[in-house]
Amino acid sequence: MARVTRLDRVEQSTRGRFAGPPLTPRTAVVWSVLAAELDRRADVELSVLDVGGGTGGFAVPLAQAGHRVTVVDASPDALAALTRRAAEAGVADRVRAVQGDGDALTGLVEPASVDLVLCHSVLEVVDDPGPVATALAGALRPGGAASVLVPGRAAAVLGRAMNGQMEVAAALVAAADGAAGPRDTLRRRFDAGEAAALLSAAGLTVEEIHGVRVLADLLPASVADAQPGALVELERALAGRPPYRDLAAQLHLFARRPA
Repeated sequence: MARVTRLDRVEQSTRGRFAGPPLTPRTAVVWSVLAAELDRRADVELSVLDVGGGTGGFAVPLAQAGHRVTVVDASPDALAALTRRAAEAGVADRVRAVQGDGDALTGLVEPASVDLVLCHSVLEVVDDPGPVATALAGALRPGGAASVLVPGRAAAVLGRAMNGQMEVAAALVAAADGAAGPRDTLRRRFDAGEAAALLSAAGLTVEEIHGVRVLADLLPASVADAQPGALVELERALAGRPPYRDLAAQLHLFARRPA
């Protein structure tokens, strides 16, 4: 029997409690997983930590849903935009901006103080992802959940090869960290096993892994723009199914600190 995941349950009876922003091919999978977790705790005001949350693409909708969100980001310009965005949305009192980066997270957040951590597009740029993952786990209350988004190695290899960059693709395959040398904008990329092992070593239990942008970056814009709704549904249908999941541009891991 196929395993029922949060992505499946999001269409069931509790989905209406959290509307969230409109789903797009680039965000549908992540928001669907988060919506199921929020619906599971629909009667609780959650304390949310968004590491690298920038201008509030996730923080503001979460605040609009009634939760309190702290955004940690290294960019003062991004945090200024976040503050404006929160004010325009009428949730300035629910969003707190803290300047800092993932490498210094332990000193910025009280241990065991949050219910949900978002760490999207951070672990690939920090000096060492291990201590950052440990800090994420330490910030969670027992039973709290973490949403982690990292770049997929396989997609990067295929993308470079399709663009004729065979040497770069070969370097990505051979490199232990999934980076292609000093000119690479990312310090590392992951496959599903590597990302799950990183979170497990930090003390988190990985419950689900989904692919994000399985097709969105491969299709011509004319095709994607012509059928956006169909593409969203196809992304969601493929997200949890290997081998499609493992070819996605990003991998989304949903993990929990044991109660």
